Amino acid sequence: MTTFPSSLTSPQGGCQGCQQSEPLGFDFAFAYQPIVDLRDQSIFAHEALVRGLAGEGALSVLDQITEDNRYRFDQLCRTRAIEGAANLGMQTLLSINFMPNAVYRPELCIRSTLEAAKKHNFPIDRLIFETLESQHVDNYRHLTNILREYREFGFKTAIDDFGAGYSGLNLLADFQPDLIKLDMALIRDVDRDRVRQAIVRGIVTICAELNVTVIAEGIESAGERDFLADCGIFLMQGYWFAKPAFKALAQVTPEAWTR
Repeated sequence: MTTFPSSLTSPQGGCQGCQQSEPLGFDFAFAYQPIVDLRDQSIFAHEALVRGLAGEGALSVLDQITEDNRYRFDQLCRTRAIEGAANLGMQTLLSINFMPNAVYRPELCIRSTLEAAKKHNFPIDRLIFETLESQHVDNYRHLTNILREYREFGFKTAIDDFGAGYSGLNLLADFQPDLIKLDMALIRDVDRDRVRQAIVRGIVTICAELNVTVIAEGIESAGERDFLADCGIFLMQGYWFAKPAFKALAQVTPEAWTR
């Protein structure tokens, strides 16, 4: 495990940001949604999606995040997602969303993640850290530094909702993640929309040259699935395959692959 300068850690081993952050004052759980691979009809990964304790939607939790508790929430998301995945016997990659604005020093803030992975015997090379392209237009340097540090630790990196904001191509020019997830607004009815088709094909071509794997999220129809596969996108996520399963691993029905 990575060692950290004692001057930048608390006596208990956590970084100062965690020690100074106020308690959450609320609790949360996770649902897990599969990311499938059409090529062999397998599960490539599961994304951990925050939920209320009774399965309430993500906003019921996210609306309670403040400037003061954001760091602690981000840290708990990582450790609890790993714990939940391990308890469920997950054998695939695990994708965890993170908040760049809650990361003060990547090499310190990742410590609890490494400890959780070790405690629950979850290999760090099966962790994906993903962040939203649409939320960080003005903070490229900090974000790309985090992503580079995470790659050095052995994690995979992903940019979520690619195409939802205005910063995607600039971010891609500065840092090439392992994965990008096309925003569902680009995916919706793509099999019937020539403009979306042209944009998706262009992104696929760019990513192939940069050795970045494309995931299409928000798949809701066989037409979307089949068009994207024809474009060379084989990793997909969406209700067509499975809804998020609360505290469980969702099952993909056989019909989702062929009908």
